[in-house]
Amino acid sequence: MSDRTSPQQRPVEELSRYLTEVTGEPVDEPLLTRALTHRSYSYENGGLPHNERLEFLGDSVLGLVVTDHLHSTHPDLSEGELAKLRAAVVNMRALAEVARTIGLGDFVSLGRGEETTGGRDKNSILADTVEAVIGAVYLSTPKPRGLDAAGLLVHSLLGPVMKSSANLGAGLDWKTSLQEVAAAQGLGGVQYRTSDEGPDHDKTFTAHAHVGDEVRGTGVGRSKKDAEQQAAANAYAALTADAPQTSA
Repeated sequence: MSDRTSPQQRPVEELSRYLTEVTGEPVDEPLLTRALTHRSYSYENGGLPHNERLEFLGDSVLGLVVTDHLHSTHPDLSEGELAKLRAAVVNMRALAEVARTIGLGDFVSLGRGEETTGGRDKNSILADTVEAVIGAVYLSTPKPRGLDAAGLLVHSLLGPVMKSSANLGAGLDWKTSLQEVAAAQGLGGVQYRTSDEGPDHDKTFTAHAHVGDEVRGTGVGRSKKDAEQQAAANAYAALTADAPQTSA
């Protein structure tokens, strides 16, 4: 156990205290330790329990809390519009950003390879760890209070994102917005060409948004969907930046 903490890693007790302050409930430290254990550390240390099961659970809890909040806050929106709002909140980039606000990467147990390649600040690792920590908080408190505790954590981390999501406009669905601006500018259709690299359990996807016969945006993500949305966002920014010059 003395080898779990690297020179760059902060002790789990610090995060546990923070989570208790936010939720008002004690957090099971062995569960929290598992939530902070990346698969790369597990593989290098005899197959220790890692955080993927907690990540799976936390993803569902996070989705429920965010969906419930958006459903009650925006009674005038359709199912499709609510889905866009949820996607603007529950995505890798948003989760990674909130992870950085609490220094979550400093607590993660990483394998040597991930440690030396900047794993503590990788969007995919940070986003997965946020979900795993939510799962650990949910399980640490007897039902039904576990969902209440997890909800308090989600609102603490993502409250500002949920409040601002209704004002994102084009950012709610970059692919649709890109298609609309491309059509308005007479540039034709949009196509995406996506490639991936890495092992099955940790793939990285790269997408290129082609507008007409030109690449207008490139995106990288842990899923094809995330990569394409990022490519669409970058292409949208490029086309709208060019628009005043085009119309001049």
